[in-house]
Amino acid sequence: MPSFVPASAETLEDQRLYTSARLTEVSCLDCLAKVGVKKNSDHHTSIQWNEEAVRACPEFTRMTGSPTGRPLHQGCPRMAASIEAAARDGKLPIGAEDGY
Repeated sequence: MPSFVPASAETLEDQRLYTSARLTEVSCLDCLAKVGVKKNSDHHTSIQWNEEAVRACPEFTRMTGSPTGRPLHQGCPRMAASIEAAARDGKLPIGAEDGY
């Protein structure tokens, strides 16, 4: 259950800008899982995973099956490489627009 539910139009728009605006779909070059990605700079990348992508990712499946479970902030190195390839190949725009 969320601890904060935005009510004002401005807050809802900020939430949309931070979480879903300008997302580009990127497919993993290994397992074909699809995530939404926004790359504001060479060093800042936002990745929005959905349930289908998490289920399709063998790296997440492997980590989840470990005795301690998947580390919460551990990403998939294969997806990270796929995102970097998409940016390098010009398929993923780099740069914030209006601060987002």
